Amino acid sequence: MESFMHSSRIFIVGSGVVGTATGEGFRAFGHRVSFVDISPSRVRQLQARGLDASTKLDLTDEPADAVIFLTLPTPNDGLAYDLRALTEGTAAVGRALAATDRRHTVVVRSTVPPGTTDGLVRSVLEHSSGRTEGEGFGLAANPEFLRAATAGEDFRNPWMTVIGSRDLRAVAQLRHLLTPYGGKLRTFSDPAEAELVKCANNLFNATKISFWNELWLVARRANLDLDDIAATVADAAEGSWNPRYGIRGGAPYGGVCLPKDTRGFLGYAEEIGVEMPLLRAVVETNDRMVEVVDQEADVAVSIPFARASTPATV
Repeated sequence: MESFMHSSRIFIVGSGVVGTATGEGFRAFGHRVSFVDISPSRVRQLQARGLDASTKLDLTDEPADAVIFLTLPTPNDGLAYDLRALTEGTAAVGRALAATDRRHTVVVRSTVPPGTTDGLVRSVLEHSSGRTEGEGFGLAANPEFLRAATAGEDFRNPWMTVIGSRDLRAVAQLRHLLTPYGGKLRTFSDPAEAELVKCANNLFNATKISFWNELWLVARRANLDLDDIAATVADAAEGSWNPRYGIRGGAPYGGVCLPKDTRGFLGYAEEIGVEMPLLRAVVETNDRMVEVVDQEADVAVSIPFARASTPATV
């Protein structure tokens, strides 16, 4: 009940699915929440639901330090993130900070490429507010892991909460806000690490879906039921039930089974007329990683100091 005894002032900048679920989740725990969105129709919808919403962020009359969540869209533009909405929203927050003497904390909750919080967001805030990060405002990354269909439920019952900040005060604020919801909590001193957690999370999910779709094509051609097969693999394969399997970077797979079966199955798929570009990319990626590891080992051996000072790996 601590969250009800010590309520916080929260602003949600960007009130789409993620922003609304985030704000309503905080309201349910007794925090005072205001929504901000540039869309007048969206603001009217929120107001019709009894929520405090506006098209402009105003911090002038705030008597206490607030937490401002950036939940702005970051769609792709070809092979890049489109950060225009994030940039514009951040600039608006900076202008609001310039009009107050309080030290508010800005939290990037949008999905962004690593380095965005410390780079783009910090520089835009400093430029538009005339303040310095750390002294004039706090800054942190707190990526969301919400599914569109169940965003509210996911916020109230998180599997994982990630906080990234160099600002210990900002970390403490977010811990206070987010710990009552339960789930695992991970903190990073570099916001880029928290940002990469979210990106990697989505990339892993996409890769897993594409992997099983590729196997579905094989199973369909071979007249096999993939549903039962996949369910069995989820229980049997170490990569499914051991969360730490294969996550150590710089360690290509080797041994007997994985190299022979990845290549052998590519041949089988070709024989039955199914292309497996993802599996082929797996083999090629591993081959490149073997080359990288071998090259680094050669360099280490050629430098006596490095050879003497580098701890042995197991």
